[in-house]
Amino acid sequence: MGDLIFLKLGGSLLTDKARPRALRAEALNRLAGEISAALAFRPELRLLIGQGGGSYAHTVAERYGTRDGVASPEDWRGYAATARAAAELNRIVIESLASAGIPVLPVQPSASAMCRDGELRALDERPIRTALANNLVPVVYGDVALDEVRGGTIVSTEQIFRWLAPRLSPTRVLLVGEVAGVLTADPSSGLSPGSEVIPEITPGSLQTLGRALGGARGVDVTGGMLAKVSEMIALLEATPSVVAVQIISGLDPGLLRDCLTDPNVRAGTRIVRESG
Repeated sequence: MGDLIFLKLGGSLLTDKARPRALRAEALNRLAGEISAALAFRPELRLLIGQGGGSYAHTVAERYGTRDGVASPEDWRGYAATARAAAELNRIVIESLASAGIPVLPVQPSASAMCRDGELRALDERPIRTALANNLVPVVYGDVALDEVRGGTIVSTEQIFRWLAPRLSPTRVLLVGEVAGVLTADPSSGLSPGSEVIPEITPGSLQTLGRALGGARGVDVTGGMLAKVSEMIALLEATPSVVAVQIISGLDPGLLRDCLTDPNVRAGTRIVRESG
């Protein structure tokens, strides 16, 4: 079987996270076309696609404080509303990918996910494994999840990838967002003229990056860039098959296609193990 790549399409790329339910349809459809072109060029390539919640799920989850816990009847209504918003964006993404000729299969994380105090502790990977074995492209997404401590919470796509990677053994992970990689200036405060892309991050260098990983522009209830990079370092350390995690911009036409077809493309930020 061919290489397996975990690919995340970030919510900040697919939507304007500063405005509720603000889809960036042109960007979504272009990225779907690039994924389709990569699969046509490399028919042996296997993909697991994940997507962020963007201004659909994140906006609703922030309103109800869903990530912090679910207890009251109003909290549970918010939990259900967040699940619907996440599924709504997923349906839109699925239709775009399918229209580009990609044999996608949606997989709802909240149907089997269980957390303990915000940490994902269980998720049934069998539907994903079966889809991959039959040349389908499963699509997961940031979603609500039951929680043994909080009642309910939110699981990010990165948490889902971290859970699945040791079980499915991908060779690479691609995170595609609206910025060119991890920046030397906090993207939550806007892109300063002096900000630069950090080309490489290792587990040891993470502690020295400081405010470079401060957050994400717009509403992000799953913790911003620091949480994303931390999850990816944990994934890398737990999954020997992963060579690198790469964070790139989806606003650069053709870059996603190039990175899917060529593992040696040097773009964005690479998260790798310590050398030596």
